[in-house]
Order: sequence, then C-alpha cells, then structure tokens
Amino acid sequence: MTDLEFMDRAEQLLLAVEQGCDRINEETDADLDSQRTGGMVTISFRNRSQIVINLQKPLHEVWMAAQSGGYHYRFDGARWMDTKGDGEFFAALSRDASRQAGQELRFTA
Repeated sequence: MTDLEFMDRAEQLLLAVEQGCDRINEETDADLDSQRTGGMVTISFRNRSQIVINLQKPLHEVWMAAQSGGYHYRFDGARWMDTKGDGEFFAALSRDASRQAGQELRFTA
C-alpha cells in the first residue's frame, strides 16, 4: 500500500467514526462527544472516559486506545484488522464504546 492509499483509507475510517458518533447521538441518548484534530479522533463519554483513534502514517496503521487497552490495525485489502489477530476495527470500536457508554452502540464502515 502506498502512502497515498493509506491516507485515503485511513481518512475514510476516521470519517466513518465521526459519522457513527453523529448517528449514535441522533438515535440514542449516549451523548458521545467526538473531537477531530488532524489524524486523531477522540470520543468522550458521559463518564469522562475516552477512546482515542489516531493514524500512524509511517507504519500504515490506525491505533485505538480504550479502557480495555491499546490496539493496532492494518488494512488487509478489505478491512482494518488487528495486527495481533484480535479482530476487525469497527467490531472492536463497537465493543469498547458499548462498554464505556454502558449501552449497546454500533459503529460501521
């Protein structure tokens, strides 16, 4: 994957996260606050916990930090997969956001 391809895919991922937060706020009372600064999105929850998603351009990875830990994702040609084999990005984001919000939340690509 070239640097340009990575940035295109990674920007699509960050946009999907931001749009997911907007949709969740419209459909639920989760009250997520998403802030974007360059290649990083911070999702804040009512309980003041956060999930931080940021781009690691030199590695062609997307990193996610949540209460459950830190995760690294690479695009496999179809999906963003955990580099340690722990699953797909949006499934993990949905899992961790649900835990931190105390209600079922779903993010999709």
